[in-house]
Parts: sequence; structure tokens; C-alpha cells
Amino acid sequence: MWHWLKGLVVGVLLGGIVGFAAGLFVFPYLFPPPAGTDTLTAAESEDLVAQGTFIHANPSDPVHYGKGKVSVYSDIVFLEKDFEVGPGPDYHVYLVPHEKVRSEADVEDTMYVDLGRLRAFEGSQKYEIPAGVDLTKYPSVVIWCQQFSVLISPADLNFENGAAGAREKKAL
Repeated sequence: MWHWLKGLVVGVLLGGIVGFAAGLFVFPYLFPPPAGTDTLTAAESEDLVAQGTFIHANPSDPVHYGKGKVSVYSDIVFLEKDFEVGPGPDYHVYLVPHEKVRSEADVEDTMYVDLGRLRAFEGSQKYEIPAGVDLTKYPSVVIWCQQFSVLISPADLNFENGAAGAREKKAL
């Protein structure tokens, strides 16, 4: 008689744990944060270093995608108002020292710069670049899922004239 009660208790506990874990995973899909509405100040937008466009790196993967423009200034990475990625857990914005990032292998073993957790799955957002980062050594901005080590969307950067000089001046 006690065996079925013991099995019931274990089943309820395991079901509760699995249900809670599944709820944490599904939460960002069901209740995404509001769209980003950040704007740049005149001072922040003075030194445009590079621009790019997020792409769908793996078209056969319908879940992990991105689109929209990104602008890189001497102090700020700015995701433009047309930015959008498919929702998911623990997304971060990275500067990556590889050109044409198209797979997880292009990011995993690099000395990327983590600019912080993505605050919204769409809309304009700005992320501060740490002092001393030489932007010319980071030709890609990437949205990365830290929890599952998955490439969500890369953007190849096109550097503006004088980009290196603007960044070196800031470091002095």
C-alpha cells in the first residue's frame, strides 16, 4: 500500500520540477518584454564607426533569426528601431573578432566582448562599449543565447572612414 503512495509523491515532485523548468523556458515566448525605445543623444551619435544588418544565419532554423540594422559609435552599439529577433532565453549582445560569423564555432572559442543581456526582442536599444576596446578588431555584432550556446543572429560591420582614429582618440 505504501509503494503506490511513495510513487505518487515522487511523481508529483518530478512533475512539479519538470513543469517549473518548462515554464521558465517558455516564459519569454509567452510574455516577451516590450519593444525597445532607446534613442541616442547628439553627443552619442557624433562618432559613427560602423554599420551593419542582422541576418538569419541558418535559414533552415525557423526559431533563431534576426533582422534590422545596427550602428556602432565610439561608445555605443545601437540596435535600430527595425531590429528584431525570435524570442528566447538569456540573449546577449557580443562584439566578435571574426568576419562573417555564420555558426556557433565562429563565436565559441573567441575573445568576444559581452555588452550585456538583450533587453527586448525588437526595437531600438543601446549598449555601452567598455573603454579601451579597439572596434576595428571586432568586425561583427552578434546576438547570442548564452544558456544554450546558440547563434541567434550576426551582423557584419562596414567600417566608416576614420573609424580607427575616432576610437584611438577615445582611448587616450
